Amino acid sequence: MSTQRLDVDGLLADPSTRIVVCCGAGGVGKTTTAAALGLRAAEVHGRRTVVLTIDPARRLAQSMGLSELDNTPRQVKGIDGDNGGELHAMMLDMKRTFDEVVQQHTTPQRAQEIFANPFYQAMSSTFAGTQEYMAMEKLGQLRATDEWDLIVVDTPPSRSALDFLDAPARLSRFLDGRMLRMLLAPARGGRSMFSLVTASFGLFSRTVQKVLGAQLLTDLSGFVAALDSMFGGFRQRADQTYRILQDPQTAFLLVAAPERDAVREAAYFAERLVAERMPLAGLVLNRMHRSEVPGLSAEASLAAAEALTAAGDQPLTADALRIHADLVRQTEREQLVAAKFIDAFPAVPTVSVTAQPADVHDVDGLRTIGSLLA
Repeated sequence: MSTQRLDVDGLLADPSTRIVVCCGAGGVGKTTTAAALGLRAAEVHGRRTVVLTIDPARRLAQSMGLSELDNTPRQVKGIDGDNGGELHAMMLDMKRTFDEVVQQHTTPQRAQEIFANPFYQAMSSTFAGTQEYMAMEKLGQLRATDEWDLIVVDTPPSRSALDFLDAPARLSRFLDGRMLRMLLAPARGGRSMFSLVTASFGLFSRTVQKVLGAQLLTDLSGFVAALDSMFGGFRQRADQTYRILQDPQTAFLLVAAPERDAVREAAYFAERLVAERMPLAGLVLNRMHRSEVPGLSAEASLAAAEALTAAGDQPLTADALRIHADLVRQTEREQLVAAKFIDAFPAVPTVSVTAQPADVHDVDGLRTIGSLLA
């Protein structure tokens, strides 16, 4: 198994690299990788860096010594700032980000009307796709301020990690949908939702009202009317962020563990990124095992262990040889699994990170991972 090595330090040091997006399946160390990249960019390369996590788990805050993360970047204390770098971290708050968008792009009176609308309250908290769209909004906000040398994005686990790529198209379909245009018609024309539905659907409308309730239709109509003036801005900003993600200033890093499902997910991500013309910078293979005595095969190790056991000699050495044989076999299995991705995407640079004896839970642990990445 051979491939070109991913030059992580070269990527982080390059001033033209402004965004690094880490994506991959759940449980592969993606959050730790994102934090380690951000820390190394700040300490080693002197860059003013912010790590944005969309994963609600608190691992990122804990590893950086922060009591909590919220929608505002918080500076991480205790890092080496001799090179002039800074490290900040934040966690996406979906509803707060939606509220900020509303406040920024409408009048205070209209904003209060939107906030009070039950449909908005539900959509801004739980509506499918809102998190991914708000991730696009927050990334666009961070990039637009030009305050950061580098933005590192830690995406949600599994295939939803790339759902934010679909957010602009999904939003456009929603805005251009027939039902939405019908809902907007009474608001624009001054007619009530009830009169529109009654005139258009007759008996069907009464059935719909019985099932959904007239109040829900009224809330939805009011929500659409209140947001009508903002729809164009939503689409425009989403499209701008999408173009930023396609720009060479952005680097996507796939993170995977040497397991079949994780590598399969990485291959899925790679196919999507290529299809969407997103700049795929490389693959991080996390938690790889290796032998300190690569010249001693599993078979030879087991044969020696059996010979010692038969002679009744050096039982501890025999046990060590068996452990070594297990490690060699695990290493071989992991290399075979990783090879499936490398064979399919030979042009994608790869870096392997050796499995650590304990989970990373502090800044020193992140420094270790950063060194291994580099």
